[in-house]
Amino acid sequence: MSDPLMISVVALWVLVLALGVCVLALSRQIGILYERVAPMGALMMDNGPKVGEPAPVVEVTDWNGRALSVGGPMARSNLVFFLSPTCPVCKKLLPIIRSVQAREGRWLNVVLASDGDRTEHAEFHAKHRLGEFTYVLSQPLGMTYRIAKLPYCVLLDAGGTVRAKGLVNSREQVESLLSAYEHGVASVQEHIDRRVIDAVPERG
Repeated sequence: MSDPLMISVVALWVLVLALGVCVLALSRQIGILYERVAPMGALMMDNGPKVGEPAPVVEVTDWNGRALSVGGPMARSNLVFFLSPTCPVCKKLLPIIRSVQAREGRWLNVVLASDGDRTEHAEFHAKHRLGEFTYVLSQPLGMTYRIAKLPYCVLLDAGGTVRAKGLVNSREQVESLLSAYEHGVASVQEHIDRRVIDAVPERG
């Protein structure tokens, strides 16, 4: 192997090793940044029943014609997921909502809520195999919670109190409602704010 070729090979390997070091350094910095950046929780709007207040009792009928009440004392907590067959983000979140139902089913029941004519929902209901969920069509329910944008979730505890709510567009935002419930706060942001305040030393 000639000297110029050997020099080229050595230079190439040096460049590859330098790039590898840069990639590792960037990966570490991204990890640090991820830890420092607060998670984005569900966007809570100030409309409808407020977090911490008893939820109004709304009488509805489920997909199978059974009468039930949303709000008031219940056997389990309810996560009411407001959606629409024409909402692409709602469809994207359905597998996530399904996994939440499967994982938290011991204490939580998922209610899929929408409005409109049953025939408009029949294909959507069948295509996405939503028979495992409580599925209700009720305009009064959406009006009670002042739902203006979709998809939107409201978490009610077994006593019928609103524990968390917000506009959701991702798995993280859905999970943030459960985290807020677990920590006894209105939102993930409130929990973060409390931690920040607790971390600040008191001044004498």
